[in-house]
Amino acid sequence: MARRRAVWKGAVAGLAGGLVASWVMSEAQAAWSAAAKKLQKNGDFSGNHGQDNGQGSEDSEDATVKTAEKLSEGVLHRPLNSNEKKKAGPMVHYAFGTIVGGIYGASAEKLPQIKQGYGLPFGAAVFVGADEIVVPALGLSPKPLSQTKPQDHLYGLLSHFVYGATTEIVRRGVRAIL
Repeated sequence: MARRRAVWKGAVAGLAGGLVASWVMSEAQAAWSAAAKKLQKNGDFSGNHGQDNGQGSEDSEDATVKTAEKLSEGVLHRPLNSNEKKKAGPMVHYAFGTIVGGIYGASAEKLPQIKQGYGLPFGAAVFVGADEIVVPALGLSPKPLSQTKPQDHLYGLLSHFVYGATTEIVRRGVRAIL
């Protein structure tokens, strides 16, 4: 029996997928960073994968915190204090991941071919579009080619593969229920 397409159901499923995927991505990044630190400590590894939350910046805040700061200055007309930054960065990450997941889920209802590849092409597209193009263009991270190490690009791509695959898995499950 064929399921009827409903953009709102796809959006709801995608929102759920994007939210869960944002959490899974954060956990995967934390695990990757912990493993990299352990390997560095043992002298078996030289690199800083994930130590900057995949944004390629070693000496400043990550892009989510910078985004939260700009939003605060624009809306509240004041900078965030350090306590607010600790909360606001993850909030931006989860909000962005959830919204992008919702757009993906809604789009999947009208363009079923985007679901192919278990979310990996979607994750790659988010990586290229957000991390490699938009975030650097807005000055929220270093320029990707000239100021970011190749291993940091790989870290970002793999992180977004986790995001994309998780979004698709959760989207499928939620959409089956709806």
